[in-house]
Amino acid sequence: AASKLQSAEKLMYICTDQLGLEQDFEQKQMPEGKLNIDGFLLCIDVSQGCNRKFDDQLKFVNNLYIQLSKSKKPIIIAATKCDECVDHYLREVQAFASNKKNLVVVETSARFNVNVETCFMALVQMMDKTRGKPKIIPYLDAYKTQRQLVVTATDKFEKLVQTVRDYHATWKTVSNKLKNHPDYEEYINLEGTKKAKNTFSKHIEQLKQEHIRKRKEEYINALPRALNTLLSNLDEIELLSWSEALKVMEKRPDFQSCFVVLEKTPWDETDHIDKVNDRRIPFDLLNTLEAEKVYQNHVQHLISEKRRVEMKEKFKKTLEKIQFISPGQPWEEVICFVVEDEAFKYITDADSKEVYARHQREIVEKAKEEFQEMLFEHSELFYDLDLNATPSTDKMSEIHAVLSEEPRYKALQKLAPDRESLLLKHIGFVYHPTKETCLSGQNCMDIKVEELLANSLLQQDHGRSNLYHDSANIDKINLFILGKDGLAQELANEIRTQSTDDEYALDGKIYELDLRPVDAKSPYLLTQLWTSAFKPHGCFCVFNSIESLTFIGECIAKIRAEASQIRRDKYMANLSFTLILANQRDSVSKNLPILRHQGQQLANKLQCPFVDVPAGTYPRKFNEAQIKQALRGVLEAVKHNFDVVSPVPTIKDLSEADLRIVMCAMCGDPFSVDLILSPFLDSHSCSAAQAGQNNSL
Repeated sequence: AASKLQSAEKLMYICTDQLGLEQDFEQKQMPEGKLNIDGFLLCIDVSQGCNRKFDDQLKFVNNLYIQLSKSKKPIIIAATKCDECVDHYLREVQAFASNKKNLVVVETSARFNVNVETCFMALVQMMDKTRGKPKIIPYLDAYKTQRQLVVTATDKFEKLVQTVRDYHATWKTVSNKLKNHPDYEEYINLEGTKKAKNTFSKHIEQLKQEHIRKRKEEYINALPRALNTLLSNLDEIELLSWSEALKVMEKRPDFQSCFVVLEKTPWDETDHIDKVNDRRIPFDLLNTLEAEKVYQNHVQHLISEKRRVEMKEKFKKTLEKIQFISPGQPWEEVICFVVEDEAFKYITDADSKEVYARHQREIVEKAKEEFQEMLFEHSELFYDLDLNATPSTDKMSEIHAVLSEEPRYKALQKLAPDRESLLLKHIGFVYHPTKETCLSGQNCMDIKVEELLANSLLQQDHGRSNLYHDSANIDKINLFILGKDGLAQELANEIRTQSTDDEYALDGKIYELDLRPVDAKSPYLLTQLWTSAFKPHGCFCVFNSIESLTFIGECIAKIRAEASQIRRDKYMANLSFTLILANQRDSVSKNLPILRHQGQQLANKLQCPFVDVPAGTYPRKFNEAQIKQALRGVLEAVKHNFDVVSPVPTIKDLSEADLRIVMCAMCGDPFSVDLILSPFLDSHSCSAAQAGQNNSL
C-alpha cells in the first residue's frame, strides 16, 4: 500500500558543500504525497544537541516508530553523529531497539562518512530476504577502516597536488585539469571539495614561502659581495653600527647597482619576488637580523684580512733577516727555521708559501742583476772570443774558473742552468748588441723608444690630420652637457625642442647635433667624455646654484688634470668649456645676481665663456638666445684650436734630414723615455717623417 509523505518545500541535500550555499547547486525538493515505500531509515541524533532534551526526541521517535510499524515495512535505526556521541544516549537507543522485534541499530557519522553506506545496505538486505541477515560493523571498527581509506586517499591526493610547482596556479585551473583523475575523484568523494581546496591552498602557500625563502637566501648570499663593493674601507666602517653603515651605503655611487628601494614594503609582499632577473637586493631586507649579522661578519672579515696582510708582511721581513736563504733554495729547507715565528703561525700554509715565493723572486732578481754587473766588471774574459763562433769548452771552463771565486757567482749555485744561460746571453750581447739580444728584454731602450713613437706620435698625427680636416668644413657638432641633479638632461631636452630631427639652424647654416648629457655626480664621467666613437667639440656646463657651480668647477679641473696626464688625450685638454646659467623661476631677484657674479668669476678663472640669463622674464630655465650664444662659442673655439695647429708637413727624404740626434740611454734605467722625448712629442710642429720609420721625425 502507498504511504502518504509530507515534505513541503524541503530541499534534497547531496553533499556538505551545499550547506549555506544552496543557490550554487541544483535545487531539488523532496517529493510528497502518496508514494510506494519499501523501507524506513529512522534517524536518532545521539550527540549533545543545543536547546533540546534527548527524552523528548526519543518519545517522538517512539511515536513515529508506532506509525511506521503499521506499514509492515523493514525499519532500521541510524544513530547519527556518533563522532560526537553521548554514551548513555546511545545506550538508550540500543535499549529502545532491543525492546522492538527485528529492529537493528547502525552507528553512523555523516561527517566522517562512517557506516552511512552500511546503513542503506542493511536496509536493502532486510527488504530482500534472499540476501540474508545484514552484518552490522561496530562504529569504532568502521571508523578505523574509513579513516584508513581517507588517509590513503589524502596521501594520493597530496602527491597529485604536489605536481603543481607554480605558486601562481589557481584552484579553478588545477581542479579542471585534475577532475578526471581517479585519485582526485576519490578524495573529493571522501572529503569534499572544500577540504580539497584547502589542501591545495596550503600547498600553494608552501610553494610561495619556499620561493620567498630561496630569494631571501640568494639576497643574503649576495650581500657580502655588495658590502665588499660599497663598504670595503675598514677604517671607515669599523666603529659604525649597522644603521649608520646603511646611511653611508645609500650615498655611494654604486648603490643603485647593488640595491633597489621599493615603493611598497615588505619586499616579500610585492611583485619583486617574481623578478628573478633583477639581482639587486631589496633595501628593506637589510633591516633584518640576518643582514645585520652579515655586516658584522663583513667587518670581522676585513679586520682579519687586515691582520693577515700585516702578518704576511711581518713574515716577509723575517725572511729578509735570515741571511742563509739563497736564490733557488727550496721552501722545505727553510721551514724549520721559521716554525716558531709568530707571523708564520698566524698565516696559512698557502700564504707562507706565497710570501716565500715572492721573497725568492726578489732575491733571485737581485742575484741575477749582481751577476750581470760582475760579468761587465770581468770584460777582459771576453776580449779574445771569436765573433762568429761558439766559445770552446776550454774557454768556457776558463771563464767559470775565474768567476767561481766571486760570491756573486756562488750566489746562483742552486740556479746553475739560469746562471749558464745568463753567461751565454752576455757573450752574445757583447759581440752583437741589438734589441733582440739585449739583456734587459722588454726594458731595452730601443724597444721603448720605438713603442712610444709608434703608439703616441703616429696616432697623434692621425688624430691631428682628421681633426684638422674636419674643422675646415664642420657640419656636425658633438656636445658634452655637464650638470647636476638632472640639469644636463633638461638643457639637452630644451636644445632638442628647438631642433628638427637633431638638426639645428644657426646663422643660416644647418648643423647636426649629437648631445651627450651626463650628471656631474656620475662615477663614469671621465670614461664617457672622450671615446673612440664620440669626440666632443665642446662641453656645456650648466648650473643653477652655488653648490652646482662649485661642483662644475671641480669637474672641469679634474677633466683637464686627467687629460694633461695622458698624451693620447692631448686634444681633450684643449676642449672648450662654456658655463651656462639656468633661469631661476623662484626668488629671481635674490639669487640671480649672486649666481651671475660667481659664474663670471669662475669663467675668468677657467678662461672659458660665460652665458648669462638674458634680460626679461622667461617661463623656461633656458632661453633660445643662450643656446645660440653657446653654440657660436663652440664653433669659434673649434676654429681657434685648429688654426694654431700646423697642417701635416710634407714628408722629407731621410737623407735630407736637417738635424740628426744621437740619444744614449742605459737599458733598464728607470728614467722615463717618455720624459726624454717630451720636448719633441709635445710640439705642435712635430710629426712622423715617413710611414714605417718610427725613429724619424
